[in-house]
Amino acid sequence: MRISFNRVQITAGALAALCGMAVLGLVASRGGVPEAEVAEAVYASVPGRAEVHEIARGRTFGGILHDAGLGTADYRRVLDAFRKEADPRRLKSGTSVRIQWLETPGGERLHRIEVGLNRDQTVFVDCGGGGCGASTMTLATSIDTVYAAGRIESSLWSAVTNLPELAATSAGDRRNFVLSLDRVFQWQIDFSRQIMPGDTYRFVFEREKRPEGSMRTGHLLSAEIVNSGKAYHAIWFDPNGDGEGTWYDLDGQSVRRAFLMKPIELSRISSRFGMRHHPILKEWRNHNGVDYAASRGTPVQSTGAGVVVRRNRSETYGNVIDVRHPNGFLTRYAHLNGFERGIAVGSRVGQGEVIGYVGMTGMATGYHLHYEMHASGRPVDPLAIEFPPEDPVPADDRARWELESAARLALLFSLPGPDELRAVRADQ
Repeated sequence: MRISFNRVQITAGALAALCGMAVLGLVASRGGVPEAEVAEAVYASVPGRAEVHEIARGRTFGGILHDAGLGTADYRRVLDAFRKEADPRRLKSGTSVRIQWLETPGGERLHRIEVGLNRDQTVFVDCGGGGCGASTMTLATSIDTVYAAGRIESSLWSAVTNLPELAATSAGDRRNFVLSLDRVFQWQIDFSRQIMPGDTYRFVFEREKRPEGSMRTGHLLSAEIVNSGKAYHAIWFDPNGDGEGTWYDLDGQSVRRAFLMKPIELSRISSRFGMRHHPILKEWRNHNGVDYAASRGTPVQSTGAGVVVRRNRSETYGNVIDVRHPNGFLTRYAHLNGFERGIAVGSRVGQGEVIGYVGMTGMATGYHLHYEMHASGRPVDPLAIEFPPEDPVPADDRARWELESAARLALLFSLPGPDELRAVRADQ
């Protein structure tokens, strides 16, 4: 019999909400309120017609109103009301505009206009009685928590995205789970080259969901990766309470380092640092960097904070960017298809900021990123350097950290660990 420890559960908060509903029902019963069945909803349609338009390239909100046949007075009233909620000049291409007309004894009149600003907000302009008023409706969301644990056979990607227990979540959410694990552990584990069959994972992910089930926002509360027998942990903590928290290990040390282990998410190494036979020059020479195979246009991140000191095109490197960092370090990103807008010599870039896109310019035989790291002017193997962690949990917040981390670890450790997963695997 196959036993799976991969599972999804609802948060205690969601259960509390359900319990709250039950308590309300109990109070109503004690008050003598008669029970009644819920009748099926009946919807009444507004007499009239509706037309849907889409803002496309070269088309404006005002142009749509004009094409729909609004008179001068209605046109001005709608625009004046809409401007109190949003800027019509900033509506993105693809924005839907629904115009509703009402049938009256005197003929058709404008009733309502709905404009979807984004997936979460819609502006309603209601007209009647000689005037128009606008309001913005923000989609209601709910909070739940996903728990998952499992064993990796080939890659973390397939281990998480193919979980039957996560089938109820969207493909986009499953992708976010994997990318979140990659981002949190990217300073310690390179998932493209270090993951081994038999490694295990478990995580607790809190998400904010829209009514149809898609995730609006979310982050890992706690996570564990056991790689080649070594356990790595990450626990979410927000010292300032501003939503801009980060992750720490079991001892309260930051999981972040001065440099990311790689400049491309979930990429594959195609050539390492050291001597190699050059594919174009057909001779042995030193390869001063690491090549990451990736499709054209894949975003390239600066592995550390610094200043751009080179952005040009050369015969060998093609489109290339050099970033100078503190303490004598420099990183190089070559064979780029193009540069990120706004990146120029003198630009300050943050760790993880996109600076360009994968290409095959210069002396390259396929799409990939050539990445170099220099220390005090000399090339070094970026895969062989270990950097110390950033600042630990602030001393003033240590008591709160102990309390919150204990709760988040309890959730994580309620899931099966590596020994249990190995035991189940051996018994299958």
